[in-house]
Amino acid sequence: MKEMINCIDCISNELIQIVVDDNLLVSKKNIETNDNETIFLGPGFLDLQINGFSGVDFNTFPILEDDFLNVINNLAKAGVLSFFPTVITNSDSNIINLLKNINELCLKNPLINSYINGIHLEGPFISPVKEASGAHSKDYIKAPDWELFKVFQEASGNRIKIITLSPEWDNSIDFIKKCAVDNIVVSIGHTVASNEQIKAAVNAGATMSTHLGNGAPLSLHRNSNIIFDQLANTELTPSIIADGFHLPDNFLKIVLKVKKNKVILVSDSTMFAGMETGVYQSHIGGKVTLEKGGRLSMCSNKNMLAGSAVSLLDCVNKLFSSNMLSLSEAWSLASIQPKKLVNIRDTDNDFVLFKLKNNSISILSVFKSGKQIFINN
Repeated sequence: MKEMINCIDCISNELIQIVVDDNLLVSKKNIETNDNETIFLGPGFLDLQINGFSGVDFNTFPILEDDFLNVINNLAKAGVLSFFPTVITNSDSNIINLLKNINELCLKNPLINSYINGIHLEGPFISPVKEASGAHSKDYIKAPDWELFKVFQEASGNRIKIITLSPEWDNSIDFIKKCAVDNIVVSIGHTVASNEQIKAAVNAGATMSTHLGNGAPLSLHRNSNIIFDQLANTELTPSIIADGFHLPDNFLKIVLKVKKNKVILVSDSTMFAGMETGVYQSHIGGKVTLEKGGRLSMCSNKNMLAGSAVSLLDCVNKLFSSNMLSLSEAWSLASIQPKKLVNIRDTDNDFVLFKLKNNSISILSVFKSGKQIFINN
């Protein structure tokens, strides 16, 4: 049955009319007036850092096809229509196996391939300093190694598009330059690098900061430190986890004020995102507690977070509902801005329809490649 829907583009504020027939997009055009209740249209989200979701861990081998499809299905319901599976520090063999696993699933299943715009390799070339490395195993942290990275890249089918590393290593600059030549986004993270090392990394081609404000020592110099130095560098685009737990509101406001639209949202979600509240066993950190709202903490120390357990939509809602950003600004940081950063062309056929309810975003339906794949009844 053909359906005509009038809506407002949440980025441009233009009036749009879409026509849907049997769950397929027939047309999408600008209109002059809209007499219906307010429905918004927004481009699909791109999450550049997903470690897992819905009980599936992208760092535990093997990743099964049905499990991956379950992740895609649940992410789509939250408006995430493309993402970067994130493989973190591990043994060389485990990293290779996981990268091969993801690549093989993409080659085998066109639907999976349509959601995966790249892979984010977070480590193993990060800081060995415990307060900076966080949950990354010190046993496998090492200096940047271009020959090893080429092995990783071959295993991934050349899908590694972002690498998080620390520029504190002596050979970091040469490594970053080689990544820049290959159009790989170099992101500074899990580091205790000096301001000079950060500047050198940016001059060599680094363009991003990984989850700024996290993966950093608790004690920093009051005037010069890795957070201030990256905030002050106009060439760096920081990603932030705005789940309401990882960063306080004042820090979020500072980053958004200083960087304006040169900032992106990531969920940095773990396998516990999208799961029911309760106590679980994690291969990183042991026993963890997932609370209502998505707070994930260590059972042994409730004050210590055990990762993120929210979707990118939750992060957008946090910034919008708390009046830190307008709807257009918040949505853009999860869609337009990350696509620009990794040079991915947006498509008019991937979009989300939603309403605002109690100052919060409520998704109505989701379209992928012109097909209506989710309707919220």
